[in-house]
Amino acid sequence: MSATSRAHPSPPAPWRPLFLDHISTLESPEVVFATLQPSSPSSKDPTSYVPRLRYCIYRGMWSTLPENKHNTAEQNPPVYESDMPTFTTDVRMEKVDQLFASSAGKAGREEQIQGSGGGGPCEAVWWIKDRGTQWRVKGTAFVIARDIEGGNEQEESSGVRTVKSEIGGSMRVVPGQEGKEENWSWARELTAHFGNCSPGMRGCDTGTWRNPPPGTKVEREPDQDHQLGQKVTDLNDPIARKNFRVVVIKPDEVEQLDISDPSVARRFKYTINRPDLGGKGEWTKEELWP
Repeated sequence: MSATSRAHPSPPAPWRPLFLDHISTLESPEVVFATLQPSSPSSKDPTSYVPRLRYCIYRGMWSTLPENKHNTAEQNPPVYESDMPTFTTDVRMEKVDQLFASSAGKAGREEQIQGSGGGGPCEAVWWIKDRGTQWRVKGTAFVIARDIEGGNEQEESSGVRTVKSEIGGSMRVVPGQEGKEENWSWARELTAHFGNCSPGMRGCDTGTWRNPPPGTKVEREPDQDHQLGQKVTDLNDPIARKNFRVVVIKPDEVEQLDISDPSVARRFKYTINRPDLGGKGEWTKEELWP
């Protein structure tokens, strides 16, 4: 089905080629991902939100899943590309609640959090040691769940519509693939991300999709379906897929801090002028002192 709702998506980001080149040098593409947690009414926090950070594993740009010979899931044709980094997570993790609760709609109902949506502010930081460069991506992050596709448009939740507008509208057709948009599927892309993870990871990694509920006390014995160390080979495993999510970061600003040569160290800031804010979707670049 057609993925985007915008007739003129942004051109490729000028920072994209170097960013991807740097990421390719990492043995493990770890990223520090920051979100905002609403303060508890009973807390003494002077602000409405407090920061929360954790390490995640970068999983490629949305709609251009990295090749993996062990991935047996059906792949989407190479119709789209984007400048939106992704990682996988578990809906039971706190970061998912935070992305919904800190979004413009401040969604907090359980049925909302269990589906696609979110859109809370975020930052993601990579340190490329061999290149002496730090990359910082600032923007909003959206969660993609199993409800992203399958029903008709009248039955879609507000979260699904938001994701398809915000993420779909920032995807662009690969040159030469015009007219093939209907061959691309959101659900197929989601399953391909699940298949791109090893069987061991599908059961027991930072994306703990068949592990006991994260953060619960160990004296609470989990049931047999939620145990540590399980391997999942079924791409449609009902328990793992219920908890599996892909998070997509939609950048508004990207900073490249290059300190590889201290004598000429620079900070480059890229900012997108979004059409929905009156811009034309192009990126501007500033050269700054570090």
